[in-house]
Parts: sequence; C-alpha cells; structure tokens
Amino acid sequence: MKALLLAGGYATRLRPLTDTTAKPLLPIAGRPMVDWIVDRIDDAGGVEEVHLVTNAVYAADFERWAKVRAVTIWNDGTRSNEDRLGALGDVALAVERAGLEGDDLLVIAADNLFEFSLRDYIAFFREKGDGSAVAVHRLADPSLARLYGVIELDRDDRVTGFEEKPEHPRSDLVSTATYIYHRSHVPLLGRYLAEGNPPDPPGRFLTWLCERAPLYGYRFDESWFDIGAPEQLLEADNRYRERAGLPARAHYSPDLSTN
Repeated sequence: MKALLLAGGYATRLRPLTDTTAKPLLPIAGRPMVDWIVDRIDDAGGVEEVHLVTNAVYAADFERWAKVRAVTIWNDGTRSNEDRLGALGDVALAVERAGLEGDDLLVIAADNLFEFSLRDYIAFFREKGDGSAVAVHRLADPSLARLYGVIELDRDDRVTGFEEKPEHPRSDLVSTATYIYHRSHVPLLGRYLAEGNPPDPPGRFLTWLCERAPLYGYRFDESWFDIGAPEQLLEADNRYRERAGLPARAHYSPDLSTN
C-alpha cells in the first residue's frame, strides 16, 4: 500500500492566512497540520511510501517541509484556483508520475484531521478483500448532511448510496476525505476522467465507482475536522492543544508558538 496526500487546493476561504502559506502547513497546536496526518500514517504500519501532490504556488514550501520526512512531493504545475486540476486530477497526475497504478492507494486530503486508527481502517479494507473503502462519520447534527457527501450502507457496510451534497439527505452518515482505492480500481480513475466527469470533489469518483464495483464504508466515532473555514481551523487547533496540555486560544494564530 502507498499513501497519497492531497494538497493542491488554494483554500480561498482561509485568506489571507493562505496567501503565503498552504492550508496543510498552517500550524495546529504548534505543528504543521499535515504532520498530524503523517503521524497517523506512520502509526498504521504497512504503508510503503508517502506521496503528496500540491501546486506550483506552494511546492517549494512543501519541498522544504519534506526534507526531514520520508514524503515525495509532486507539483501539478497550476498557479491559481481558476486553473487547478481538481483533487481527482491531482490523484491521476500523482498515480502516473509516481507509478502507483499497481498498488492499493490510501488517499487523504491534507486538511482532513481525524483521530481514528488508520491501522484499524486498513484492516477493515483488507478484511473486505474485493473493494475500495471510504471512512464515514455519523453527524451529531443531521441537518448539516447536505454540506457533505452522504453515504448509505447495508448490513455488511457495503455502500448502497453515495450522493454529494444532496438537497434532501437520506442518511446522517457522511464521507470523510480518507479513502482506500483497491489496486484494481486505481486504473478506473483514468476512465472516470476521460468520460468528462468532474475532477472535484474527490467523492465524485466513489459515487461513480460504487455503481460499478464494491465500495465499503468504515464507520468511526472519533473526532474529525474538515477544515475549510476559520472557525473550523480554530476548533481543530484548540482540540489538539487540549490533547497536548496547552491553553486554548480565543483566536487562531498562525505562529508555531505553543503559548
């Protein structure tokens, strides 16, 4: 199994913080956000390589970050939100350049902080054997489901329905941007894109895939932060500061201080 972190977006909702710093490099409890995800991958065991795909604006910063980590950086060559490849375009680029087509692929959005065990998630995927997987979370407030990819599962945890941001959600289980593509399904991404399907959001591929191949939902109850807006960034920072025994902040600060 190989891992791919998605960091090709421009995080326009977090400007001006992201004018000069990629969202996954913003500090959470004194460390770059993406460090916490890499820790989870390292703890999982069995992941042979870690790759990260980003854009030309932030590539040099990620290269500097990766110098002390076993992470390979791929630059998608884009320079603005208008010419971005989209998450799935970036996955396809990294698969081609890194030669990942023959591997099971753990794909994680690099702004997606979670506290469940990737070791357990990978074991779930292995147990199913013939399909891809998506980590799913039950929302405390079901009214928010329309903001996410909504998942329906059968008694064997196979995905029977997957709809992106539906007006009338049929479930309170939502997709998180933590996927495992079965090696036999990785080549299907090229077909998906060649058919003219949208390259964003990344769940679109799994919506398409679940109608053609087995896809399973791994349920977790631990905390999850989908960081898109300033209030979510502050919430995640304070959660991780609490875990580290650090005082909470009333306002988010992008410095690396733990004070």
